[in-house]
Amino acid sequence: MLRITIHDDPGSLTFQLEGRLAGPWVREAEHYWRGAAARQRKAVSRFDLTGVTWIDPAGKAFLAAAHAEGVGLVASGCLMRAIVAEITNTTVSECGCPTSESQFKT
Repeated sequence: MLRITIHDDPGSLTFQLEGRLAGPWVREAEHYWRGAAARQRKAVSRFDLTGVTWIDPAGKAFLAAAHAEGVGLVASGCLMRAIVAEITNTTVSECGCPTSESQFKT
């Protein structure tokens, strides 16, 4: 199950995702993201992943594609921060998670 809440603030559009970004929910998230981007004059500026508990490979690919189009990714917790670090090619710090990119490969 995935819950999607859109926060339309002046100058930014945030998609708050909660639950599992996996299976059919990836297509649903992409559908809402593309639809909102088409209807708004401003681009989606970030996905808030702080409430996400699991991301499957399709979910990672979706987030990577969104990030490549300029969408920011916000996460908390070791697992989600590690996934975001892998997608954004950055390091994870301050939680005891791996910090080198090679440790994120599966």
